[in-house]
Amino acid sequence: MSVSDPDANLPEEIVWQGKFITAKVRGRWEYVGRARNIRAAAILAIADGHVLLVEQYRIPLGKRSLEIPAGLIGDDDGAEGEAPEVAAARELEEETGYVAESFENLGEYYSSPGMVSESFTLLRAHGLTKVGEGGGTDSEDIIVHRVKLTELRQFVADWRKGGHAVDVRLAILLAEDFLKED
Repeated sequence: MSVSDPDANLPEEIVWQGKFITAKVRGRWEYVGRARNIRAAAILAIADGHVLLVEQYRIPLGKRSLEIPAGLIGDDDGAEGEAPEVAAARELEEETGYVAESFENLGEYYSSPGMVSESFTLLRAHGLTKVGEGGGTDSEDIIVHRVKLTELRQFVADWRKGGHAVDVRLAILLAEDFLKED
């Protein structure tokens, strides 16, 4: 496959780097990525006709966001080679209070490839058991929602009407609604 963008072979320049993100320029393109090759794990946690969702305030948006459980892979010092399944297990329990018997890796995806180079590994959790309340770490303010799949479309619509944000990954759960023909 040939690359037709004239900027593709230009050098990448780091404009600024923090602990978690890096601002970059390549030719006319400005974009951000995760520092230190950090990636993310996003979890589809569905059982007994319900899906686990989380809500939390997101500073970049200035509002609460409805999301599937997710978290960073390899963000702690010494965890650079962390497996997506290990991160998913940790994040699922921290955020929702559920553990999974196993995870199915559904592949690597990009949520906004024109602006962000970050990828996320999508994992499906199997064999869910509630072991705690969730809510995230001390620095997070996460509220867990266990939503009936049959009520998900209305739940998301009501959430939007309330002026809140919806993570694009929820479209995965709503795909059947999006793909119906007129």
